[in-house]
Amino acid sequence: MVRLGFGDRVMQVVIYILLALLAFVTFYPFWNGLVISLNSGSDTALGGVTFWPRDFTLENYEIVFQDKRLLNGFGISVARTVIGTISSILVTSIFAYGMTKRELIGRKYYMVMCIITMYFGGGLIPTFMLVRSLGLMDSFWVFIIPSLVSVWNMIIFRTFFQGLPNGLEESAKIDGAGNWGIYFRIILPLSGPVIATLSLFTAVAHWNEWFLPSIYITKEELLPIQTILRQILNSNIMSEQMSQLDSSSAAALSRMQSVTTKSLSMATMIVATLPIIMVYPFVQKHFVKGVLVGSLKE
Repeated sequence: MVRLGFGDRVMQVVIYILLALLAFVTFYPFWNGLVISLNSGSDTALGGVTFWPRDFTLENYEIVFQDKRLLNGFGISVARTVIGTISSILVTSIFAYGMTKRELIGRKYYMVMCIITMYFGGGLIPTFMLVRSLGLMDSFWVFIIPSLVSVWNMIIFRTFFQGLPNGLEESAKIDGAGNWGIYFRIILPLSGPVIATLSLFTAVAHWNEWFLPSIYITKEELLPIQTILRQILNSNIMSEQMSQLDSSSAAALSRMQSVTTKSLSMATMIVATLPIIMVYPFVQKHFVKGVLVGSLKE
């Protein structure tokens, strides 16, 4: 065992303290949002609610889960994330596999054109006109089709595929396998770490996207939960909730008196954030390996 000197121990303590402070600064806003969502809104308005609920209640979540708009938005977000991630990873990896073929005519020019799109975009208005001309306005597929191919992910996939032994494909071709057979039976099974990593990135991007639906979607039943949450933060949801409740129900009115826009917003934020956070532990073991393999191999 290597014994650390006094200076090394001091530096180690300083590093641990800095990491602890960084972890606290990163985690505390989420924790405070959770605390506020579990605290009475009227009590939160008085201030001083920091680490623990002072007046514990689940009324905020009861109202959130009673709102059909939020439940529908949650379903849209889940469907968009699952379908969008699977389709994007599949199409992008197929594209990347094709770009590894030396016999592909014009491969270098295709690569240059792909890289150009990373630096120069058409802009919001041309993109809007394109989406409208394709008939994707007010369609669920506007979440999927425009984001099918990610050039950045394609480059990572391509770099990873180029690092695989050439003998694998050569032996498969000798056995009579074609390109599709090689891709699905050999390449994909060996690409677990990079697929898991890029799937997480893609899923987070789909789940957190709120801006584009506000442009392309006018039907309320197609809005994802993040866009709905944005609308809640920018409007007074209390009047909407009050109109939805039966005015003859004294219990309902009493409950609404202890709920505020901030408490409902925090409860909605927690509901919208937890699912994507729960995905991370399942891909954590592949995360570092996938990023390093995809970025370092040449």
